Amino acid sequence: MRVLIASDTYYPHVNGASYFTQRLAAALAEAGHEVAVVSPGPEFASTQRPHGKVTHYGVRSFPIFIVPRFRFVLPVVSGISGQVRRAIHEFKPDIVHIQMHFPISRMALREANRRGIPVVATNHFMPDNLTHYLHLPEVVTNQIHRAAWADAARIFRKAHAVSAPTRTAADIMQPQLNQEMQAISNGIDLKRFNPANDPAPARDTYRLPQGPTLLFVGRLDKEKNVDIVLRAVAEARKKIDFHFVAAGHGAEENKLKKLAAELGIAEHVTFAGFVPDELLPSLYAAADCFVIAGIAELQCIVAMEAMATGLPVLGARAVALPELVLSGENGYLFESYNIEELAGRMVELMSDGALRKRMGQKSLGIIAHHDLSAVLERFEDFYRAAMQAQPVTA
Repeated sequence: MRVLIASDTYYPHVNGASYFTQRLAAALAEAGHEVAVVSPGPEFASTQRPHGKVTHYGVRSFPIFIVPRFRFVLPVVSGISGQVRRAIHEFKPDIVHIQMHFPISRMALREANRRGIPVVATNHFMPDNLTHYLHLPEVVTNQIHRAAWADAARIFRKAHAVSAPTRTAADIMQPQLNQEMQAISNGIDLKRFNPANDPAPARDTYRLPQGPTLLFVGRLDKEKNVDIVLRAVAEARKKIDFHFVAAGHGAEENKLKKLAAELGIAEHVTFAGFVPDELLPSLYAAADCFVIAGIAELQCIVAMEAMATGLPVLGARAVALPELVLSGENGYLFESYNIEELAGRMVELMSDGALRKRMGQKSLGIIAHHDLSAVLERFEDFYRAAMQAQPVTA
């Protein structure tokens, strides 16, 4: 099968949609399929070059200096249509898989439909990731959300089949579609993330102290609510000694470091920065518990990586996190922004090694259903069904 994946975020971008696209493309190629990706390129000129076993068609892009490693395309200036047409003409895909409804994905959908090539879509978009920064009245924010979802649905209705990483994520958009939206997990490589990984490389690299360690991995951006985690850590540390590691970069990094100092916990917090891929499994292995306080998680790849390493998870009771975190079984859910509740759960888990071990074992049982090999088979079936479907008339 020849699969062309169109995405408005890809390597070296640091976000869930980018990681999903990279891992899916690599897994498909390893399974013997021919795979190409068209996405923002690394330069001001459009490019074509191999990325592992994947052919990458890079669209002319521009850096966002406040977001390290991230580049964006401008619909007119970047020449999206020309590079997408080139990718389709040269690669001759059997199917096109778009990852969102932004410019590159839209153009790929349009060109594929025009040429009679079947298209499937996966939604990774949550408008909260954008409106979280605007500080608008709730009534205005709700209107923006409705308009954003309507626009996404308008694009996805032109695809032969549509998926989302979780049932919760699918149900959000389902009412606006003209077909059943499938839930197909992002998947996790259980050979790479597992309890057998050695914690020593990460402990040595980041000079982590002995004792219980709480971990967050992700962008240090506003919607991730790492400030809430820091405030809860400060409260919990009044009752139990433990260390907190925040791994990742983002626009809020300096503010968070300042907050840790103001809370008097700076010496008990490690800001690890961007963690190289080869060191990430070791960092999870060096932790005893994982925390995620974001309110816009359509699945949460980092929580899955933590679970695959055998960690209990503290997660906000928001969007799709309750599908991964079964409160009282493999961790605890807490109400978003509730610092006191989160701090209490931190004390409970960080002071009880037996509880962490029991909940970590439950995490392993849950995550086993998300093994990347099984997910890959589901996407292959997803593609074959779309290739046999009737042409889209939307």
